[in-house]
Formats: sequence, C-alpha cells, structure tokens
Amino acid sequence: MKYLVFLFPLFFFSCKESNLTAKPKKLNLDSLLVLYPDSVELILKRGTRLVDKYYYDTAMPDAAKAFRLDSNNLEVRMLYANVLNNRPERTVADVAAAQRQYKLIIKKQPKNTKGLVGLASTFSQQMDFDKSFEYINKALRIDPKYRDAYIMKGSNYLFLNKPDLAKSSYETAVQQDPNFYEGYLMLGALYQAENNKICIEYYKTAAELKPKNTEVLFSLAYAEQLFGKAENALAIYRKMIQIDTAYFQALNQIGVIKQYDYKEIDSAIYYYNSAIQTEPRFVEAWHNLGTCYEAQGEKTRALKAYAKALKFNPEFTLSRDRANALQ
Repeated sequence: MKYLVFLFPLFFFSCKESNLTAKPKKLNLDSLLVLYPDSVELILKRGTRLVDKYYYDTAMPDAAKAFRLDSNNLEVRMLYANVLNNRPERTVADVAAAQRQYKLIIKKQPKNTKGLVGLASTFSQQMDFDKSFEYINKALRIDPKYRDAYIMKGSNYLFLNKPDLAKSSYETAVQQDPNFYEGYLMLGALYQAENNKICIEYYKTAAELKPKNTEVLFSLAYAEQLFGKAENALAIYRKMIQIDTAYFQALNQIGVIKQYDYKEIDSAIYYYNSAIQTEPRFVEAWHNLGTCYEAQGEKTRALKAYAKALKFNPEFTLSRDRANALQ
C-alpha cells in the first residue's frame, strides 16, 4: 500500500533575495502525527513499522486508536488483530478478539494468506491444532511459497514435540525467504538441543544477515563455546561488548572461558565482576565468582558470593549446595 507523505516547505524571504533558495523540510512520521493525530493512514503506517520489528506492546496504542477511528478498514483490522494476538502480555480474551477480527477479514478476503495464518495462530494458542493446520494448509493452497505458513507449521510441530517436522518446516521457510534470519536461529537452536554442531552453521548464516544483532551473536558464540571452539567464542563475545558494553551475559561467558578453558582465575574474576557491575542481580555471575574464590581458597569471599546469588534467587540450588558444602 502507498502511504501519504506530507512535505511542508518552509520558505524564508528577505529583501536581499529574489529567489526561493531554501530547501523544503521533510517531517518524519512522528512529527506528522503530532500535526495530524487522527490520520488513520499515518497511525497505520507507524503501527505496522513497530509490528514489523516485533514491538507489539509499543504498537498497541496505534493499533487500538486506528481501530477506533476506522474499524471498517481491513488493514487496520489486520494490525489490531496482529497486535492483540502477538503481544507478550496477551490474554485469553485478546486471542479470542484477534480470532474474531481475522475471521471478519477472511470473510471479506478469502484469499488473504496473512489473515489465514493469523487465524491459525489463534487456534494454536487455544490448543486446537487440527483447526490451526486446516487454515495453514488453506494459505499454502493459495500460495505454496508463503513463508509465514511454514513458520506457523514449525511452531505447531515444536509444541507437539515433533522436532524433525519442525526442522523441515523451518528449512522450507528459509528456502522461501533466505533473508529470514530468525528461521536460521530457530534451526540452530533445534540442532543445538540435539547436541549437533551443525547448529554453528545456521547461527553463522544468521550472523551474516545480522552482523550487529547481539542476540544473534550470542547464540553463535555460545554454540562455538559449547563445541570446544573457545577462541572463536571469545572473539565474538568481545565483538558483542564493543556493540553493547552493557551486555553482561557476554562478560560472564568470557569469565567462564577464562576460568575453565584457560584456568586464568584472576581474569575470570575480573569478567564476573564486570558482569555484576553491569547487572548486580545477575545470579549466575555471583555463583561463578564464588567458585573462583573457592578455587583460590578464599572461603569467606566464596560464601559471600553464594549468599548474594541466593539473595536474588533463593531457589538457585547450585549456590545453596556449594554454600552448604563450605559451612
């Protein structure tokens, strides 16, 4: 759909200038919405952008407002349904409301594959997988290359504990859309769960597509670490810290490598403390710090570190067991 772009040229005149030399000023979407707060076209555009980035909660005000202003607009209905159906804090009532909207969309547009897969998703959340697959297959009969239908199939198979079928569905999804980095991440996670080092190749592909995405890089680094490639993992963790200095999980994992792969306890302590300074409630780093102090014979300091871990998570059995063993 083509969206309206409003340009507001600001020309300044002076007695010394006879020509219009000032350039028009282009306002961004947020600025335009300040000027036109009830523009459904603009609200829809911003909401859709947020949904495309998976910011469903942030998109909720736009989706709800657009729906109030023009509930007959099918694109507005789609945005509203997608937000209700996917936001992290969704309720049973939200899913039911989204289902009603998808059904209305499909009634008017029977070949709307996005609506069909959205409707399938609501049935999955209601544990009606037969109905979910029915609508997924309807979408694929309309468009056999529709990526999101294969993603939905994969999600269903995962829930049904059929990992091989899930992998097959995600493989088909990335074949339809080679830039779908989330699919490579999911495939990597599935193979990693099977302790299959081919997961590294999937994570690498995702990292090539999103070289500055720290979540993607962490998945790759952890897999490299898991399969004994400590140097590769360290390089990636360090790259992550350059991108985001507050990424405390990366600091903690560098500490783990220093402690267990290189036996550099002082260096490990430095990285665990760095992680804790960034996130003082990071239980795993407190526990790891305790194990380092134990290795150095610093019983009192180790107990204090374990006590910190248990303060933030009283159910963290690793620290409780070590504390009990030292007392």
